[in-house]
Amino acid sequence: MASLVSRLSLPEALGLSLSVISPTVTAAFNITLVVQATGPAAPLTFAIGMVAMGLIALSFMAFSRRVAHAGSAYAYIAQTFGNRIGFAAGWTMLLTYVGFATGFAALVGSFACAVLQTAGIATGPLWVVIGCASMLIAWWLTYRDMRVAGRLMLILEVAAIVGITVLCFDILRQVHPSSEEVLSTWKPSTEFGGWTGLGFGMVFSFLCFAGFEGAACLGEETQHPRRNIPIALFGTLIFSGLFFAFVAYCEVVGFGPRGIHDLAKASTPLNDLALRYASPRLAIALDLAAAVSCFSGVIGGLAAAGRILFALGRAGLSPALGEVHPVHRQPCAAVSVAAIMIIVPFVLWAPFSGASGFYSATSTIGVLALILIYIGVGVAEAVETWSRRPVWAMLCLCGPILLLWVLYRNLYPIPEYPNNLWPYVALVWLASSALIIRSRPAVGARSAVTAG
Repeated sequence: MASLVSRLSLPEALGLSLSVISPTVTAAFNITLVVQATGPAAPLTFAIGMVAMGLIALSFMAFSRRVAHAGSAYAYIAQTFGNRIGFAAGWTMLLTYVGFATGFAALVGSFACAVLQTAGIATGPLWVVIGCASMLIAWWLTYRDMRVAGRLMLILEVAAIVGITVLCFDILRQVHPSSEEVLSTWKPSTEFGGWTGLGFGMVFSFLCFAGFEGAACLGEETQHPRRNIPIALFGTLIFSGLFFAFVAYCEVVGFGPRGIHDLAKASTPLNDLALRYASPRLAIALDLAAAVSCFSGVIGGLAAAGRILFALGRAGLSPALGEVHPVHRQPCAAVSVAAIMIIVPFVLWAPFSGASGFYSATSTIGVLALILIYIGVGVAEAVETWSRRPVWAMLCLCGPILLLWVLYRNLYPIPEYPNNLWPYVALVWLASSALIIRSRPAVGARSAVTAG
């Protein structure tokens, strides 16, 4: 059986993690969610969230220094708790990346149509066609050469981030907040519940960092993986955290103290700020930047899903999924099946729920599944190191404890319909792994950590 080739470098690994996080989506959407809970203290919330998510990253970084595997958390958890539990973790992680990729495709279509509408072109349901096209192009790129796909992801993300940064500096040049207004962005707001509100906002800030671990799926294809993968994970997390805090600060001061409630309700805060402080051209450019960033997210989600499916196939799910293409040296069969898995729900569901509704649903399902994986990896690292490094093990356990609270806040108070259904979707998907293990005994017998 042919094996994957280690020909990727650090930039390609960074590109995958950045594309799955998609910082532009947080700047365009998720910051308003944090502001709803914390008001002007959104930058502080992201700064604390970065440190808290760092506790989760510690476990991933520690495992990635010991295990280089396409299955990422699948192999980490299997090494500690056995192949059956590991398979359940890998199957759950597959849901995360499928959900992210198909949701990003909807946003590609939505942002692209926003650009066309600004130019006076009627779009109608064209966003569905554009979303489908983005998935097909992503399929082609990830099928043929991950090096090209990885570099393209990094370039697209950097271009989108540069566009947002230009707007932020335009805001800072024109707005001169008082020292009191500046300090209000770095301390809990009594109007928004103080530390209680900030704690609730932490739920949303955690969700913004989801996906930083994406580069771990390239463990078998990256040169010097035990060095480059931890760097990619840590670098993505730190950069994203600083970027989120900076953009949140600029959005808060841009709307001003009297406009903080407007920011909390804004559906397109970057466009609103571009029209106020820059020009309609920059607003169009930001919509285009968001579209290309989301396309990068489609590529990243598909690439990660394909590698998880490849690892599961190699471990007994299906020999065909565990094959490496003799020419492209890619897990092409697994990538193709993963592409079908992201296209089918998009075609059957997205046209009826709308782009934002579809993205909200699929990303929520993906995040709920990912929280379970983060908890599993943190507990696994604590178990692995408890006898040798108890202080380190206790530090790694802090991450799962925090995430249990985040998970609770996503389940209670019970969300309104249809959001109350998404936890059950994730649980049913997790439960289906038990049926697969029963029907495919090799899944529980074959080693998850040893490649091939």
